[in-house]
Amino acid sequence: MSAPASSPLAPVPANAGPERLPTQAEIASALRAVQDPELNLSLVDLGLIYGVQFDANGAVSVQMTLTSPACPVGSLLQTQVHAAVLRLPGVREVHVELVWNPPWDLHTMASDELKMELGLI
Repeated sequence: MSAPASSPLAPVPANAGPERLPTQAEIASALRAVQDPELNLSLVDLGLIYGVQFDANGAVSVQMTLTSPACPVGSLLQTQVHAAVLRLPGVREVHVELVWNPPWDLHTMASDELKMELGLI
């Protein structure tokens, strides 16, 4: 997988068929609501969501990482990401993949807004 882009949320396909599919903004909003319980910060803003793929059949795949391979709440975060996306209209299946490459780095992967809030820029 390549390095995460500034916006890891890929465009979703145009709505097809009778059931409405979620928009890119709805997916981003659902994922932004999931927070790291130790830091109380959004996984999206922390840069922990590396990518999202979505197909017209309602299958969503989320690639994410953790702040550390030893993160004690890793399985909880994966479960919360899964549940947040599954609640969206038209989503029938969610796969959350934990990836370690590239390694997460707060200074390069967190959103500019979060870095400003933390005084990093």
